[in-house]
Amino acid sequence: MSPEQQDRESQLVERVVASFDNAPDPRVRELMQALTRHLHAFLREVRPTEQEWQRAIGFLTAVGHITDDRRQEFILLSDVLGASMQTVTVNNEAYRDATEATVFGPFFVDGSPKIELGGDIAAGASGQPCWVEGTVTDTDGNPVPHARIEVWEADEDGFYDVQYGDDRVAARGHLYSDADGGYRFWGVTPTPYPIPHDGPVGRLLALTGRSPMRASHLHFMIQGEGYRTLVTHIFVRGDELLDRDSVFGVRDSLVKDFAPQPAGSPTPDGRDLGDRAWSRVRFDIVLAPATAAHEEA
Repeated sequence: MSPEQQDRESQLVERVVASFDNAPDPRVRELMQALTRHLHAFLREVRPTEQEWQRAIGFLTAVGHITDDRRQEFILLSDVLGASMQTVTVNNEAYRDATEATVFGPFFVDGSPKIELGGDIAAGASGQPCWVEGTVTDTDGNPVPHARIEVWEADEDGFYDVQYGDDRVAARGHLYSDADGGYRFWGVTPTPYPIPHDGPVGRLLALTGRSPMRASHLHFMIQGEGYRTLVTHIFVRGDELLDRDSVFGVRDSLVKDFAPQPAGSPTPDGRDLGDRAWSRVRFDIVLAPATAAHEEA
């Protein structure tokens, strides 16, 4: 590349960056100038043809067209590029032994039913019964009583209740830790499922030889007064998808043993499951203080 060409490209970057100098909000100025620098650096590195640029615009247009109040394809794009997980990582700084956060996912719904300790969130969702138990503590090991624990998951067919298009509410609920920070409930044993891949993001994955499958997981959101809200999952040890989860949500510390239990074996609460096999998992949750983002990790 000639010095003249390099100079033309550099001058353009400088002009675009400078165009945001007078943005009234300093954070907006910072964001737009950094975005401009990185975007132009990408363009100058890969040097797309004008036809490739047009195809990229067409792809983003298609992402916008398929997005509606039930489907957010831009979040899906952010997920498969790892941008969602990186944002989670940046905003949940490591703090002592606090449980790691991971992506929120698109299937959380406000207003889930409350269940009592030892209750069943399945509410008719298909799947093998699974006993989930653990404690909620702070980073000093003190119990966190009355923490709100929100849980949700897909059924054994890989669908969340909201994907069925009817009014069912299943495989989701919330409960509260007891005075000792303990919690327990019945759910279903997690199974793998694909993210929506019938749109432009799915075509992108196919084009790049990537799978849309997510590793088996169970969602949690834990809130306690004075503590940082934790959004996380737990994953099934041994799942062959752990190293290629389509949204990069797996963290080693969140992989747990879902121990299989044969039919007829006694359940922790005496529930009669008849001739059904079941599983059990323990997930001890450690919450960071609300001020953790402002303290040294």
